Amino acid sequence: MYLTEKAEPMPTGATPTILQAIVTKHCVTATYNLQDIVLAPHVLFMKNDALHVGGVTLERGSAVPKEYKMGVFKLDGLGDIAITDRPFQTSELWDPADERFVAQPLMMIER
Repeated sequence: MYLTEKAEPMPTGATPTILQAIVTKHCVTATYNLQDIVLAPHVLFMKNDALHVGGVTLERGSAVPKEYKMGVFKLDGLGDIAITDRPFQTSELWDPADERFVAQPLMMIER
């Protein structure tokens, strides 16, 4: 008789989803300010005792944003976060030494 181990269920929720997206370089979908967005997360970090995500918004309300920039989002402000099959490339705007991220980074993409 063989013992079979059941695989541990994958963690769920916003934090594990963002961490997985950063590690695998896959976009996430989320709701932000009542709009659906597609985000390429580059870093998860602490700021003012709250989790924040630094990343590039690739779509906002099914359209390309007017400005291509590295934005910062409070993780609690992102709703319905889900990882997608859409990969992303590291943005040329990504600077791991950016003062917004260096104090308390938890996970960041590799160049």
